[in-house]
Amino acid sequence: MKDKFYNYIQTLQDTITSKLEDVDGSAKFREDLWERPEGGGGRTRVIENGSVFEKGGVNISAVHGELPKPMQSYFNVGDVDFFACGISLVIHPKNPFVPTVHANWRYFEMYDKQGNIVDSWFGGGQDLTPYYLFDDDARHFHQTCKTACDKHNAEFYPKFKKQCDAYFWNAHRDEGRGIGGLFFDHCKASEGFGMEQWFNFVSEVGNSFLEAYVPIVERRKDISWNDANRTWQEIRRGRYVEFNLVHDKGTLFGLKTNGRIESILMSLPPHVQWIYDHHPEPGSEEERLIKILQQPLEWL
Repeated sequence: MKDKFYNYIQTLQDTITSKLEDVDGSAKFREDLWERPEGGGGRTRVIENGSVFEKGGVNISAVHGELPKPMQSYFNVGDVDFFACGISLVIHPKNPFVPTVHANWRYFEMYDKQGNIVDSWFGGGQDLTPYYLFDDDARHFHQTCKTACDKHNAEFYPKFKKQCDAYFWNAHRDEGRGIGGLFFDHCKASEGFGMEQWFNFVSEVGNSFLEAYVPIVERRKDISWNDANRTWQEIRRGRYVEFNLVHDKGTLFGLKTNGRIESILMSLPPHVQWIYDHHPEPGSEEERLIKILQQPLEWL
């Protein structure tokens, strides 16, 4: 399964980066290959200063070795070995009316000292972070997520949508990072739904990503914007940074397993603002976004 999933994410990385280059029209992804001293490595691809995308990364990695002590405590296990592979992407567009998007799909195995698999699971999801909210965009993104889920289990979308709202929550701000999507983790084999079925589901969601995001980019990328719109975008990007550095488990895992720091932090936008005690104008589109982020909605 680990070979099958790693082959899948290599192809998916190629597909996504190729399409995003077409959408941008000018910038290309820079590729870095890296190795982890303890075992494994990855392929980082970053796009910067494009016509549409200010900064973005689409990274794959496959790392293995002894599970570090901090992660043993986190997983509540003893001295074990691990293998983890996945694809992670974050895209920060230039235009404030185009939302930021994040997605990640991953597979994990844990072994005893004889090399036997003692645990394995899939995880992942995709979520949207707009700066100006267009309801049609939110519905499109969620409908694409639901369509992918429904092909495998009608209960997946409501369950994983709820988990997404709960996970991407800036508790210290009491607001969502964005308008959600899907989040699932520790998806393990069970009676009637084995690892092959989980692979089929996760790859279905991964394959749906471009359909979920690119039409939104195409609709909004040519909207004119001003300095006030840009300032608001950079303030909201600050909330994005706060979540990734304070709450995100993927960032924590990368840092605790001696991952490549440039790849881990590629999710951070290039221009951000923190304005003291900032509040948007009453009745504005900016205030509307804040109110919606304070209470997750059912978009469908």
